[in-house]
Amino acid sequence: MKKLIMAMAILLAASSVWAIQGTIKTATDTKKGDIKWQSRAKSYLVTMKTKGGGDINAEYPLDEVEELDIEKPASFDKLVQMVSSGQGVQAIAGLTKIVADYKMLVWDKPAGRYLVEAYLAANNAQKAFDTAQTIIADDKSAAWSGDLAPAYWQALLKLGKQQQLDNCLRKAATSGDRLSSAAALSMRGDMILQAEGDSPDTYRKALTDAYLRVALLYTDEPCKPARQTALLKAAQCFDKLGMASRAEGLRNQAKAL
Repeated sequence: MKKLIMAMAILLAASSVWAIQGTIKTATDTKKGDIKWQSRAKSYLVTMKTKGGGDINAEYPLDEVEELDIEKPASFDKLVQMVSSGQGVQAIAGLTKIVADYKMLVWDKPAGRYLVEAYLAANNAQKAFDTAQTIIADDKSAAWSGDLAPAYWQALLKLGKQQQLDNCLRKAATSGDRLSSAAALSMRGDMILQAEGDSPDTYRKALTDAYLRVALLYTDEPCKPARQTALLKAAQCFDKLGMASRAEGLRNQAKAL
């Protein structure tokens, strides 16, 4: 039975998390207001204004929430561009704030992905791992599906956490989520490259067992991000094999997606 608590509340002290407006939907209800995640209760608290200026609170358990509509943080696109252009270190503070303020509010995982990538680019795999764990603690599925997972896997790979990585990839492959499955297969190529050393045979194996399989088998629209990644990684392998023309063709394919 849905736990719904309606109560008049004293105006709470100002806090950045309470400024996050959004709409929460369940099978039977829709509410718009300030939304806050409650880690201990595993529920969302929605605060709405009354006509008299007071507050009404409504609480929704996580497993009953079907949709959250939260506006994108104003700084998000700029921070993502910074990470993508090699300025990840400068983006860490801003992304850290989004992850904290938007905890379990849609944008924490996309921001978490780029924050983990920023730490990886700064050669701080431990901090990348710790960052991902703060999100996974509230949503275990983030370890094998969605925005955060591929970056988290890279942290696991760099730290040598093989068993955890294998468990995540196995769950991704069997989750029924095509994007997660494609990303997991691409990650297998990364594991081959790390485990088997710098040799033509290693690059060929990564191509045939992973990257090219993703490019050929996952052509549907939801898998586009994983396919782009696989094409670019395949291009790097062809570069190593001295096949520059083939590598350039794959990069052009990735750009065209």
